[in-house]
Amino acid sequence: MQTSSQQDRNFEMYGVNDIDSYVERLVETTTYKYDGVSMIIAGLMSDAQEQLESGDNEGARKNLNIAKNILFRAANNDLTFSRNKR
Repeated sequence: MQTSSQQDRNFEMYGVNDIDSYVERLVETTTYKYDGVSMIIAGLMSDAQEQLESGDNEGARKNLNIAKNILFRAANNDLTFSRNKR
């Protein structure tokens, strides 16, 4: 269980109280199961681009932080980066 200060830090960085739970839910998505995190990261970056265009710099920053967190987890082999396509 996370402390209040950890939740505050997560919310400030990512816009969610528990980044670990957020990532655990991502692993259950169809996108992750069929494509791995590469498409999830691309989607978060695309969302950030749209947020920047509409002036939502804070939302863009948080989405980019989530994308980086997921990327680092994939680099540590905690998540599958991409699935082989046939």
